[in-house]
Amino acid sequence: MNHDFFHRLSDAARAAIDLAEELEIDDKGEGDHYDPVTQADRGAERAMRAIIERAFPDDGIWGEEFGWSREGAARHWSIDPIDGTRAFVCGLPSWAVLVGVIEKGQHVAGMIDLPDLDERLVALDGETLLNGEQVRVSDCASLAEARISTTDPALFNDAQHEGWQRLYAAARLKRYGLDAMAFARVATGGLDLACDTGLKPHDYDAIVAVVRGAGGHVGNWSGGDDLSGGDVIATSSYALYEQAIEAIRG
Repeated sequence: MNHDFFHRLSDAARAAIDLAEELEIDDKGEGDHYDPVTQADRGAERAMRAIIERAFPDDGIWGEEFGWSREGAARHWSIDPIDGTRAFVCGLPSWAVLVGVIEKGQHVAGMIDLPDLDERLVALDGETLLNGEQVRVSDCASLAEARISTTDPALFNDAQHEGWQRLYAAARLKRYGLDAMAFARVATGGLDLACDTGLKPHDYDAIVAVVRGAGGHVGNWSGGDDLSGGDVIATSSYALYEQAIEAIRG
């Protein structure tokens, strides 16, 4: 596994998405919420799975659209072919191709690819590169000076919304609607904090490696590092993370 391999995955996903000329949209939300999926999602996942299968036939693959291959393998690839499909179908540039690599429970590598912006973030061997150049998080260590983001406060339950409102009141600048792009911006220093709830492993597996490889911190909304509940905060520093948790708790 090297940087070139992630570039191959990105190129294949981008090509498959470009080939999906007719944007047929299905709703997999089962009636309780709108959860769009397109032929572009499925095509991109198929293309990446095929490359991984050939290069690493013993590895597991867990894709959002087609599930598991070799579940239980010591190392597996977590794929979200289009994170932010709502943004994608609206013609917004914040959607991303996400790939995370998990080995023995540890996030060892990841990619956040932003095709519409031609930005490819790859985390490997403990460092994160943006189009081949190393990036670092900002030096922000104060919530009062922080630029923060969440995708949509309407997705929070009552307790989470109250916590977000306290974060909102304490921070300097707030932005919405960026999906995985917000976490990419933490890694590149444009934002200091990004948080969301209700995330699935496909949504955060790539983010963990990318943010940590840029020197940032990733944890949950309770002050720990177990992300299985889907509540995720990425920050430029552990000091900022601690202040965010204190604000959420009130």
